[in-house]
Amino acid sequence: MSAKIGAAITAVAGYVPEDRLTNFDLEKMVDTNDEWIRTRTGIEERRILKGEGRGTSEMIVPAVQDLLRKRGIDPLEIDCLIVATVTPDMVFPATANIVCDKIGARNAWGYDVSAACSGFLFALTQGTALIESGRYKKVVVVGADKMSAIVDYTDRATCIIFGDGAGAVLLEPNTEGTGVLDSLLKTDGSGGQYLRMKAGGSAYPASAETVANREHFAYQEGQAVFKFAVKGMADVSAELLERNSLTGEDISWLVPHQANLRIIDATANRIGLPREKSNDQHPEIRKHNGSNHPALFVGMGIATEKRRLHCTCCLRWRFYMGRHTGEVGL
Repeated sequence: MSAKIGAAITAVAGYVPEDRLTNFDLEKMVDTNDEWIRTRTGIEERRILKGEGRGTSEMIVPAVQDLLRKRGIDPLEIDCLIVATVTPDMVFPATANIVCDKIGARNAWGYDVSAACSGFLFALTQGTALIESGRYKKVVVVGADKMSAIVDYTDRATCIIFGDGAGAVLLEPNTEGTGVLDSLLKTDGSGGQYLRMKAGGSAYPASAETVANREHFAYQEGQAVFKFAVKGMADVSAELLERNSLTGEDISWLVPHQANLRIIDATANRIGLPREKSNDQHPEIRKHNGSNHPALFVGMGIATEKRRLHCTCCLRWRFYMGRHTGEVGL
């Protein structure tokens, strides 16, 4: 009887732009201050991709190239590339296709996943299924966003949170029982009005009116998002551990994505995890925690360095045109 094929993460890489937008910079732009931002979100700075015509793919390319370098493989060996993003270079072609062309992955097929902050976990689960099927040997999963392209820098509810960056993992077959162990993904479409970008889709195509009304920026009702995120994050974490007969004591490293320390604290408390096992305690996270996907990859990189990736909870959640929540155990 052949051994069950699992999907192991064999390399992790990321990229963030050079330009920094600090809390002190934001003090000059909106009614806020460094202390208020740090005590509520834990964010000290966020990276911004500047330059005309520079899209999300320009951050993905160096991230994937570094990933391949670390693993010592050629782009032609990639079977599939999945990009999770809500800020694609354009509506079509898919950013994944653009990246495959730029890096020379001519044997790969690819597509984009649009699920906001939960996008990477959704894409990781899809990539895992491809590996487990036995048909694919090397699948690259990317999470990337140029959030600065859809953030209103006169709106302090959103501009203090988001930044730009990209991260990537390589999935390969494993028959030793390690890798992605389980995932728990949920969607609740009833919360779409609380966090969304109203215009730019087929319901409200771009027009002079939608631009004048600033409807092409991310909009958030902070309290509603916060309340759902606190409960959703804690619930899904506890549920995944319970169904795998694990407790917080079994977890080596909590890798959350959320620009709010209070939500991270609530989750850690719910599963009985000491704060020192959460990546929000690492100084590098405070520099990237608002960068949507990359904060997760920074945390995974730290976990790898600390040899903690063998029993890690990677968590991402958020509303976006509805509510998404998810967790993956590694």
